[in-house]
Formats: sequence, structure tokens, C-alpha cells
Amino acid sequence: MIRSLAIAACSALATAMVAVAAAQAPGPQPAKQAVATFAGGCFWCVEADFDKVDGVISTTSGYTGGRVTNPTYQQVSAGGTGHTEAVKIVYDPAKVSYEKLLDVFWHNHDPLAKNAQFCDHGEQYRAGIFYHDEEQRRLAEASRQAVQKHFKEPVQTEISPAGAFYMAEDYHQDFYMKNPVRYKFYRYNCGRDKRLEQLWGKKNDES
Repeated sequence: MIRSLAIAACSALATAMVAVAAAQAPGPQPAKQAVATFAGGCFWCVEADFDKVDGVISTTSGYTGGRVTNPTYQQVSAGGTGHTEAVKIVYDPAKVSYEKLLDVFWHNHDPLAKNAQFCDHGEQYRAGIFYHDEEQRRLAEASRQAVQKHFKEPVQTEISPAGAFYMAEDYHQDFYMKNPVRYKFYRYNCGRDKRLEQLWGKKNDES
């Protein structure tokens, strides 16, 4: 009888210990996330280009690099705020590296244009890499040096520390999906892809 009670007690204790261990065991961990911020002209187009990249979790159109707090599209597009249209990219570094994002960025904007991108002109369309840490700065500088070797003209794309990023109005988010006809009409008439082909050659599935 005593032995039976002891065995039952041990069994109950073992079961309880297993339950506690299971409760304390780490479950599936969420993917590590990192942030990159790029300006490459019209943020509708930049969003569309980066949404195609495997490992990119989300893209957000907005304004950065300026002097005005909570600017509106009307203010930024008119010029004078110091902001440029930019896209904040949240990505999984286990699936896509920052170097790969830089490569995608360079091949989807005109690095030779100063205060302009394609048909859009003004500092609000200037191209830039806004780094979030020292490693991003180092990689961005190295990539710009590599790109410069391909061109005789100076590369104009700025590299600056990331500052305040202001999300653009809702109607700008995922514009290429919400308004595909208008988006394609704008992109074609702005000459974006024609100029990119002149700079980089025909785009392939990896770019």
C-alpha cells in the first residue's frame, strides 16, 4: 500500500515536472526584423519594386530628411520642407541581406540625377540611403563606391543617417495595387523603366 502510494506520488510529480518544463520551453520565435529606408523618386514605384523581393515583410511610403514635423503630401510635393519621398522597408535578414536590398535599390533608381528622379524634379524627389546603424552606413558607402566605378558622371545619391520618418497619407500606401491602371500610366509616362534600362540594361528576375 505504502509502495503504491509512493509510486503514484512519484508519477504525479514526474507528470507535473514535465508539464512545467513544457510550459517553460521556448516556442517558435518570431522572425527577426530589420529596417531599411531608401528614397528613389516616386514612392509608389519604390514600394512596388521592393514588394517583389523575397524576405521583405512590409513597405511604407513616407517622407524623411526634412525640417517640417508631420508634413502633408501637399507640403512636400510643393518643395521647401527638405523632405524627400522615401520608403521604409521592414525585412527578415535571415531571408534577404541589406547588401541585396542595396543592390535592388541601385538598380531601380537613377543615381546620376541630382534633386530629381525621372520626370519628377525637386529636392523632394532626391535619391538617398538613410542608414539605421553603423553597419548599414558602411555597406551603403561601399555600394556607392562600387556603383561609381560604372559611371563617368558623379553619383548623386546621398547617404545620411535615418531621422524622423513620417508615414504618407493612406491613399499613397500600396498605390500600385489599389490603382494599377493609374500607376502603370504614371510609371510609363515618367520614363522610369526606359531610363533604368539605359543605365543598367534589361531588368531580370533577380533585380
